[in-house]
Amino acid sequence: MAGHSKWNNIKRRKNAQDAKKGKIFMRHAKDIYTAAKEGGGDLETNASLRLAVDKARADNMPNDNIDRAIKKATGGLDGVNYEEITYEGYGPGGVAVIVHILTDNKNRTAAEIRHAFKKNGGNLGENGSVSFMFDRKGYIVIENEDDAIDEETITFEAIEAGAEDIASVDGAFEIYTAPEDFQDVRDYLRDQQYELAEAEVTMFPQTYAYPAEEDAEKMFQLIDMLEDNEDTQDIHHNMETTV
Repeated sequence: MAGHSKWNNIKRRKNAQDAKKGKIFMRHAKDIYTAAKEGGGDLETNASLRLAVDKARADNMPNDNIDRAIKKATGGLDGVNYEEITYEGYGPGGVAVIVHILTDNKNRTAAEIRHAFKKNGGNLGENGSVSFMFDRKGYIVIENEDDAIDEETITFEAIEAGAEDIASVDGAFEIYTAPEDFQDVRDYLRDQQYELAEAEVTMFPQTYAYPAEEDAEKMFQLIDMLEDNEDTQDIHHNMETTV
C-alpha cells in the first residue's frame, strides 16, 4: 500500500461532496444498508447500525431515508425486491472500474450505467474483466491529526487484534485486515475507545493507472455521473493522479 493513501482520496472525495447533500446522504444510506445487512435492523442490538444512523442524523439525513436504507437491507419494503449487482469495465485512459449497485430495476440501472461509461469514453466489460486486478480487504481509519495517539501502542493493539498491516499517513492511521478478520479488529478498536473515521471491507487495486490529464478529467466526470445514480452503492477504480 506504500505511497497510495486511500484516506487521502476519501478526504478529497468528501470535500468535493460537501456541497452536494444528495451524495452525502447516498454515502450514509450505503453505510446504514451495510450495517443492517451485516447485523440486522435493530438499533438496540446492532452497534454498527446505531453508529451509522447517528452519523446520518448529524448530517440532517431525513428519517424516511434512514428507514428506507434499513428496510432495503432487511427486506422490509413490501413488494420491492432489491438486487445487488456488480459492473466492471474500463474508464478513459484504461482505468479499471468496479461499480456496486443495489437496484429494484436491473434493466433500468444497466442502461444508466452503460450510458455513463459510454458518455465519458469508457466501456463496460464482462464479470471478472477487472476484478482480478483488485484485492478485497478490511480497512479502518483512525484520525490522529494532533498526534494524540501513540503509534507504537495502536500498532501493537491493531496487530494483536488481527490486523495485517497499519500505516501512519496524512494525519491518520490506516489499518488493513483480511476480510474475515475485519469485524473482530473493528470491534476491538472500538472497545479500546478509538473513534473510527472509516471502517469497511473494500477493494484495493494491485496496480495503478496514470491517465493523461484529459483522460483523468473524463474519469472524474464518469465517477460523478455514477455517484449521481441513486442505485450506486460504491465505486472502485485504480486511477492515480494529482489532477
